[in-house]
Amino acid sequence: MQLKHLRTLLSPQDGAAKVTCMAWSQNNAKFAVCTVDRVVLLYDEHGERRDKFSTKPADMKYGRKSYMVKGMAFSPDSTKIAIGQTDNIIYVYKIGEDWGDKKVICNKFIQTSAVTCLQWPAEYIIVFGLAEGKVRLANTKTNKSSTIYGTDSYVVALTTNCSGKGILSGHADGTIVRYFFDDEGSGESQEREFTTAVASPGGQSVVLGSYDRLRVLNWSPRRSIWEEATPKEIANLYTVTALAWKRDGSRLCAGTLCGGVEQFDCCLRRSIYKNKFELTYVGPSQVIVKNLSSGTRVVLKSHYGYEIEEVKILGKERYLVAHTSDTLLLGDLNTNRLSEIAWQGSGGNEKYFFENENVCMIFNAGELTLVEYGSNDTLGSVRTEFMNPHLISVRINERCQRGMEDNKKLAYLVDIKTIAVVDLIGGYNIGTISHESRVDWLELNETGHKLLFRDRKLRLHLYDIESCSKTMILNFCSYVQWVPGSDVLVAQNRNSLCVWYNIEAPERVTMSSIRGDVISLERGGGKTEVMVTEGVTTVAYTLDEGLIEFGTAIDDGNYTRATAFLETLEMTPETEAMWKTLSKLALEARQLHIAERCFSALGHVAKARFLHETNEIADQVSREYGGEGTDFYQVRARLAMLEKNYKLAEMIFLEQNAVEEAMDMYQELHRWDECIAVAEAKGHPALEKLRRDYYQWLMDTQQEERAGELQESQGDGLAAISLYLKAGLPAKAARLVLTREELLANTELVEHITTALIKGELYERAGDLFEKIRNPQRALECYCKGNAFMKAVELARLAFPVEVIRLEEAWGDHLVQQKQLDAAINHYIEARCSIKAIEAALGARQWKKAIYILDLQDRNTASKYYPRVAQHYASLQEYEIAEELYTKGDRTKDAIDMYTQAGRWEQAHKLAMKCMRPEDVSVLYITQAQEMEKQGKYREAERLYVTVEEPDLAITMFKKHKLYDDMIRLVGKHHPDLLSDTHLHLGKELEAEGRLPEAEYHYLEAQEWKATVNMYRSSGLWEEAYRVAKAHGGANAHKHVAYLWAKSLGGKAAVRLLNKLGLLEAAIDHAADNCSFEFAFELSRLALKHKTPEIHLRYAMYLEDEGKFEEAEAEFIRAGKPKEAVLMFVHNQDWEAAQRVAEAHDPDSVAEVLIGQARGALEEKDFQKAEGLLLRAQRPSLALNYYKEAGLWSDALRICKDYVPGQLEALQEEYEREATKKWGRGVEGLVEQARQWEQAGEYSRAVDCYLKVRDSGSSTLMEKCWMKAAELSIKFLPPPRSLEVVRAVGPQLIGIGKHSGAAELYLNLDLVKEAIDAFIEGEEWNKAKRVAKELDPRYEDYVDQHYKEFLKNQGKVDSLVGVDVVAALDLYVEQGQWDKCIETATKQNYKILHKYVALYATHLIREGGCAQALALYVQHGAPANPQNFNIYKRIFTDMVSSPGTNSAEAYHSWADLRDVLFNLCENLVKSSEANSAAHEEFETMLLIAHYYATRCAAQSVKQLETVAARLSVSLLRHTQLLPADKAFYEAGIAAKAVGWEDMAFIFLNRFLDLTDAIEEGTLDALDHSDFQDTDIPFEVPLPAKQHIPEAQREEIRDWVLTVSMDQRLEQVLPRDERGVYEASLVAASTGVRALPCLITGYPILRNKIEFKRPGKAANKDNWNKFLMAIKTSHSPVCQDVLKFISQWCGGLPSTSFSFQ
Repeated sequence: MQLKHLRTLLSPQDGAAKVTCMAWSQNNAKFAVCTVDRVVLLYDEHGERRDKFSTKPADMKYGRKSYMVKGMAFSPDSTKIAIGQTDNIIYVYKIGEDWGDKKVICNKFIQTSAVTCLQWPAEYIIVFGLAEGKVRLANTKTNKSSTIYGTDSYVVALTTNCSGKGILSGHADGTIVRYFFDDEGSGESQEREFTTAVASPGGQSVVLGSYDRLRVLNWSPRRSIWEEATPKEIANLYTVTALAWKRDGSRLCAGTLCGGVEQFDCCLRRSIYKNKFELTYVGPSQVIVKNLSSGTRVVLKSHYGYEIEEVKILGKERYLVAHTSDTLLLGDLNTNRLSEIAWQGSGGNEKYFFENENVCMIFNAGELTLVEYGSNDTLGSVRTEFMNPHLISVRINERCQRGMEDNKKLAYLVDIKTIAVVDLIGGYNIGTISHESRVDWLELNETGHKLLFRDRKLRLHLYDIESCSKTMILNFCSYVQWVPGSDVLVAQNRNSLCVWYNIEAPERVTMSSIRGDVISLERGGGKTEVMVTEGVTTVAYTLDEGLIEFGTAIDDGNYTRATAFLETLEMTPETEAMWKTLSKLALEARQLHIAERCFSALGHVAKARFLHETNEIADQVSREYGGEGTDFYQVRARLAMLEKNYKLAEMIFLEQNAVEEAMDMYQELHRWDECIAVAEAKGHPALEKLRRDYYQWLMDTQQEERAGELQESQGDGLAAISLYLKAGLPAKAARLVLTREELLANTELVEHITTALIKGELYERAGDLFEKIRNPQRALECYCKGNAFMKAVELARLAFPVEVIRLEEAWGDHLVQQKQLDAAINHYIEARCSIKAIEAALGARQWKKAIYILDLQDRNTASKYYPRVAQHYASLQEYEIAEELYTKGDRTKDAIDMYTQAGRWEQAHKLAMKCMRPEDVSVLYITQAQEMEKQGKYREAERLYVTVEEPDLAITMFKKHKLYDDMIRLVGKHHPDLLSDTHLHLGKELEAEGRLPEAEYHYLEAQEWKATVNMYRSSGLWEEAYRVAKAHGGANAHKHVAYLWAKSLGGKAAVRLLNKLGLLEAAIDHAADNCSFEFAFELSRLALKHKTPEIHLRYAMYLEDEGKFEEAEAEFIRAGKPKEAVLMFVHNQDWEAAQRVAEAHDPDSVAEVLIGQARGALEEKDFQKAEGLLLRAQRPSLALNYYKEAGLWSDALRICKDYVPGQLEALQEEYEREATKKWGRGVEGLVEQARQWEQAGEYSRAVDCYLKVRDSGSSTLMEKCWMKAAELSIKFLPPPRSLEVVRAVGPQLIGIGKHSGAAELYLNLDLVKEAIDAFIEGEEWNKAKRVAKELDPRYEDYVDQHYKEFLKNQGKVDSLVGVDVVAALDLYVEQGQWDKCIETATKQNYKILHKYVALYATHLIREGGCAQALALYVQHGAPANPQNFNIYKRIFTDMVSSPGTNSAEAYHSWADLRDVLFNLCENLVKSSEANSAAHEEFETMLLIAHYYATRCAAQSVKQLETVAARLSVSLLRHTQLLPADKAFYEAGIAAKAVGWEDMAFIFLNRFLDLTDAIEEGTLDALDHSDFQDTDIPFEVPLPAKQHIPEAQREEIRDWVLTVSMDQRLEQVLPRDERGVYEASLVAASTGVRALPCLITGYPILRNKIEFKRPGKAANKDNWNKFLMAIKTSHSPVCQDVLKFISQWCGGLPSTSFSFQ
């Protein structure tokens, strides 16, 4: 359980103020809290406080603080609450069911002492405890209380059980009293003392013995409490005096006071499993499993005390599997070995395999766990997906071997071709075998030293784990098995039974023929049999048990048993091999008597005799001194001698100072050198004698060579030569003479030696000697005889130059005789023997060398050899070279035959056209094609037809043989204009033949889906027709087909069909649209009654269109649309019918009918009738408008006066306006009228009349009138009115150029500012300044400001600079003097400068000068002003959209853009815009500009081609900021340039889609499937124009079309180790985002180089490649890129590179 804090209901106070009690209501809707101030707070279930009330004391005279609330409980119905108080009283308050109900005391119970606790277990019953120790009951129904039981101790706590029938009370003295109102099976009864107790063996249960009763307490692990079971009552048992529990927990015995012993069966539950096993649960953690047939029992117990949940018996009913909450129990019923391992439940998904008797294999979620029966720890755990037991082998101590106590091995499959072998004791891998094909079976031998496995090709392999060597031992292996208890192997190969008795020699296999299949292997009763099924019978083939027995004894190290066994066998090759094995092992184990016996058996007499003598020495030592005689030094030395390790034997002797024995050993072996060496080392006195004896022995044994070497070593050369010659070794004599000058001088000796050498045919050595004594002629003869041509040629070059060519040819001839033809070629060339050189080259298969030599020969000589070389190249299928060679050899016909045989008809045709007439070629090819057609080789025939440009013949052939797919392919290729007609024709043919699915295909290819639908309709195959229409017929075609289908069915069948297709409503609509109203009414009646009114409405509209108005009226009314009927009649001006329908069905429409009728009357000029109708319709305003429009103002005024008096005044004004328009002398009339008003003293009306005067022809008159109006208003009208008039007149005067007059008027009313404005407008600057100065100095600046504006407008800039620099700058801008503006602004502050830089940049951008705008910011920097952001974005947009930027020459433009954006981003970091969306966008633009600049730099260096291509690809993830068509074009072209054709195809295909989308004006048709799970955005802005010229677009279109026909392209984006597109930063499966490389933009998955600036990194390989390119090319632009990266990323990683 986890606790999570929700909220605080009541805030704590500063001091102690404890909550005295709390209670939840029974219905869980109310929660009561009583605080220290004795107020009960009531909360709802969500913790919101809803109510409160105060408790009261028992007696008010003691005050409100005289008590505390100690207990509180809700009634079972939650409408009352009982309060127990320390002033000896309980109150019961009725609080009601709803919040806010009145609180009344309905019961009170006065007690004798303080109430300490309280419970309300049942209706009307309150149980409470008192301070005096009593537990009492209060009955709210009778209002009385009574004592339940009394104690002498304060009642501390009280609780009830769930049923409310039992209570527990806790007391201050530590006692707990339990009381039951009704006996529930374990209630209070007369219990005497407990006399004895015993716990179950598992500790899960305890039995207590008392009088006539046994009480049982069981531990509940889930609830962690002891639970009491029903006690066992036994009458007349009397007191139980002793208890004993059987160790398996199944029986309990009880001894009694009277001497009786009773036995009880103990179990929690018992069940029968599959009618074969009885499961007895004697405790939660202990189960007894009994086999009902055999009576055997196994006690399954959890050592950790966990409750056993389920027991299963699996694996041929031998193995137990049981689960607890935290462990898994496993057991072998036969051997009673049980295991319990920690195991977290996995939903029962485990799979168990019991094929191995020692270990259980558990598979769960791709993991194999091994559990050894009898062990409580897992043996091991490995990851593998291969659950087949034949692919897992476990060996657990199956055969004990000497020197190896524990041997536990596992072999399993890591993947389908890889086997791992694990030592389970150490938990480490001891071998991994990678195989070239899938493994389908494997098994370790019993000792775990050898592994057998078979692959899918049925090849059987043996793997030695210690030597890690793999041997294939059998092909076509259908059965294989180790013989149990041995390392003998049995396998079947077709009809042969193969047995390896000695697996250490896998090449030695015993094979015997069998006539069936091996099915099993049985070993027992002293024999081993292979069971073979031959037909219906099973035949047993007995193996040689002796050989098996031997192998087992050897493996177990029991050599005596092995010897005894071998002595019973006859000597055969197998037996001999076993004796050898045993001899080797016995020697290693120092069992010398057995080794002696082995060598005797093998006939190795010398070894046997030697070992016999050794054994005698060992036995004698053992008898004399005791212990192992084999440790004696003589025995050890003799064993070393036996192994021919004489140095070891010498060392053993010399360790014991047995020098004589060591020397004797060497003398006995005639190893005199070693003997003399020992004597010299030990300073032996007999050293010289030894040497003499050695020389004499050599002479006696006629070892003259060795004696000569001895004499030579002692410096006696002549004696040594004499001995060498005597021994017939003149070469050694010659070697010695050649090394000593004094011997060379002895001519007789040299002659003697040379004669011996020539006699011994050692010509080369004789030649060396002759050359040494300066006899070149004899030396050359000897070299030639000895075939030492290298020395002969070298000698001839110096002594006989003429002979060199002859010697080279002879050397070549000699090499040819030695079959060293390739070596002979060069010698023949040296000897100028071209023919021989060619023959040698051809013989040595040195074809290129042969061609080289042939090309140097004349045509006649070479022509006969060219065809031979050509035949070789033809056999290698290098046909072009062969053709060239045939041509050189004038054998063109052979070349044509070669191409024809190879099926390369195009090349053959091309060649034939050169040397044959075209018509002959055509006849030849067509004849050949017809032959091919007869043989059924249609593809070859097609190629021949097409080669001679007769595709129509191929089409006819395919049509004749009904190979329509091929026919269509050829038509599409050669007659694309006829493709659609061909599909249609085939469709009709196939339809006629009843081959409808094929016909469908062709109709659809011809885009004739309607023909397909009609075909299926006519065949009654509506489902097919519907499918085709839905797939190919657009949005509504399938609905139309469904409708026709349903119509053909009719009735309920149609409804069911349309419901199934979900088209019922659509079908009804369709029926109505097609005027099939009867079918529509039928469908709606059966299924969609709510659609009926809609159909009535549509039917009515149809009838209206047909002119059937009465029927249409009825249908409109049925549809509940009477207003539509009214409008229909109104439209047709049938006013009577309209009136009738409106009055009967739609009273709201009556007025509309009357209005419509009135309009008709008005059109007929019947105004009186119209007025009557409109007044009936209560629309007098319409009548008023109609009269106004007709110019009948008297009638309009009458209507207005009578019906809408509120509009009368407005109407009169309107009438007056109209009248004024009509009067010809309006101005004079107004002036006259104004004068009359003035004379009459009506100044206000007079002013109005004067103000109305407008005469464009007389400004003087207007001025007079307006001045008069102003004058009258100032004199006679109230100030507000006069102010209003002057404000109106002033502008008018100004408008006609009377500025002074206007200013004077303003000054009359103290309107100073207006007066100043009038002077300013009249350019009377001095007057304006004077008025400002004298009347209101505040306006002096105002006047100055306008003066500046005036100067500016007049273009007097130089004057203005002194007055207002900013204004002057603005004027420069207006005049287009940008250079002067920027120059002046440069002298001002930074802010002013950048204001005008921005203006200039905007101007340049508008004029198309993006590059000049960029240069401006390069010069002056890019401030982080938000108002400049659009300029920067526009520069960026123009730059990325401009043509010609994808080249090395564009580097400086991109570098400028990059540097400006970098400067901007640096400024943004320090500004308030840091980390804003704009900042992030500019950071992205900076990254893009960096990629573009780096790409241009990389394009300037050949070795960085792939870097440039990768950058173009990386830019695609930013196509929301770049023109998408341009980006995809550049990426595609770059990928194509470096040979990434898959990527190039996809990107250029996308480019073409985008160009089409630009022309269509929408991106909706784009297919994004190629870019799923990449970070290339789908939603990109549609480019406003094409960025790539038409010619290049067409070129790309042709390339894409060509490549799309090429089947070798995968046409998918390459993926990396994450399984996603290699250039994608985001892995779609995990959402993890990789950092982009600064050099390529590709994601960095490993080898990351990080920079100081966070988020900036590069791939190590790309970085090093870039650095290397800089070092090798010294490219200044690449160095600039590196310099920028250093600035951007806070420095470069440590490197030895420095800028040049």
